[in-house]
Amino acid sequence: MSALPILYSFRRCPYAMRARLALAVSGQVCELREVVLRNKPQGLLRASPKATVPVLVLPDGQVLEQSLDIMLWALGRHDPAGWLTPSDGDVETMLALIAECDGPFKQALDRSKYPDRYPEADAALARTQAAKWLQGLEARLTRSPFLFGGNPALADMATAPFVRQFAAIDALWWDTQPWPHLQNWLAQWQASSLFESVMRKLPAWVDGAEGVLFPFPADGG
Repeated sequence: MSALPILYSFRRCPYAMRARLALAVSGQVCELREVVLRNKPQGLLRASPKATVPVLVLPDGQVLEQSLDIMLWALGRHDPAGWLTPSDGDVETMLALIAECDGPFKQALDRSKYPDRYPEADAALARTQAAKWLQGLEARLTRSPFLFGGNPALADMATAPFVRQFAAIDALWWDTQPWPHLQNWLAQWQASSLFESVMRKLPAWVDGAEGVLFPFPADGG
């Protein structure tokens, strides 16, 4: 599998999740190396000194260390579902929304989810700040089934893993919020065959071993 791109990933990481979504929908075959972040293999450290996931190493030696870059690389090669051509808006507008997700929303998410890591922060205030951004998504989804029109696009797939992470902090609280469109959008995404196809649990990759072919076969074998 040495001629294939190599993806270092961690299944539950939302950044890695969205990279896998784009690689899967594009049909871009790669060698997937599932890593345990508390015991990082040397292969990951050699590929990317920052040692966070995802990391995609291309056959020519180029290394993509940002999940959004991996998404755009995969979709630029093949975009059969039209994630880069939404029915409402364009790539630039979607990237602006994704930047909000990756910036202020992710900051508020982390301070809500990990209060022990941020003792100086007010977790309740952080949740309120996150909720304000999510209300904007709810408003979008009252106008169309997806964030940029009638079909899922880059913005949906780049933000959904983080909304999922936030919703899981307190599922009861999430279920009682007045966001029926957003709750349905998230539930449908989590029930989709694409989501299920990228969430298969794998043993941790170790140096010297082969990864597995990704995307996985439709039968999960």
